[in-house]
Amino acid sequence: MSKTGSELATRLGVAFILIGLAFAALYSGGVGFWMVVSVVGVLMMGEWAMLAGANLKGKRLAQYAISVPLAAMLPGLTPELGSAGQEFLALGLIIGVFFFLAIVTRGAQLALGAFYVGLPVLALVTIREQPVQGLLLTFWAMALVWACDSVAYFAGRAIGGPKLAPAISPNKTWSGFLGGVAGATLFAFILVWLFGLPVALAWATPALAVLAQLGDLFESHLKRCAGVKDSGNLLPGHGGVLDRLDGLVSTAPFAALLVLWLVR
Repeated sequence: MSKTGSELATRLGVAFILIGLAFAALYSGGVGFWMVVSVVGVLMMGEWAMLAGANLKGKRLAQYAISVPLAAMLPGLTPELGSAGQEFLALGLIIGVFFFLAIVTRGAQLALGAFYVGLPVLALVTIREQPVQGLLLTFWAMALVWACDSVAYFAGRAIGGPKLAPAISPNKTWSGFLGGVAGATLFAFILVWLFGLPVALAWATPALAVLAQLGDLFESHLKRCAGVKDSGNLLPGHGGVLDRLDGLVSTAPFAALLVLWLVR
């Protein structure tokens, strides 16, 4: 097998493993889902620290700190507070981690990782714990990003045309950007048709697809500033965890707000 073929096989193999893990965690819900997204959150914080230029001590400190609000998101941890109270507690702890890291490390970018990591994890746990359609709503929030990325990639390669942001990500095109928005929107309306996704969320999907691609560009900017190609090397053929979840990071908090606002 050629080197290119071997790399493609590795990339596909890792992709299938990641998809399987995501679906297993999503289906299990509860403690199982929280455990997977929390571990992912700790890994994301480590990669964020690297992009922020932190040393090993700063990286470990950031990971230990973010684990506190992540632990507070455990479903049913504080039944006396109720789900809303527990979400506010976790949000308060995320804010506390930001100030803690800013004061102790004097690194503003490192401290901002508390929000970059903590908010999307809190958002996903909140959506999954919704008593009505929690599984479907979380699948929509996660899979719209995958649909957007996939269609954007193929549309960009097939159509080409003007570059979207050549100084940040030379391979991205406007055709890919628009194709990604269209693909995510079509995917959302398929969920409406097949599974009864609230139509209001489908109509909001184009805006989330835009956010997903802006999140991708933002992480590309961070990597350029850090002088690295990938956010990490944990996933063979894919780079780091942030490389795979940058779009979800930017969309999940807004998806959660839409779910809490629009879904009754």
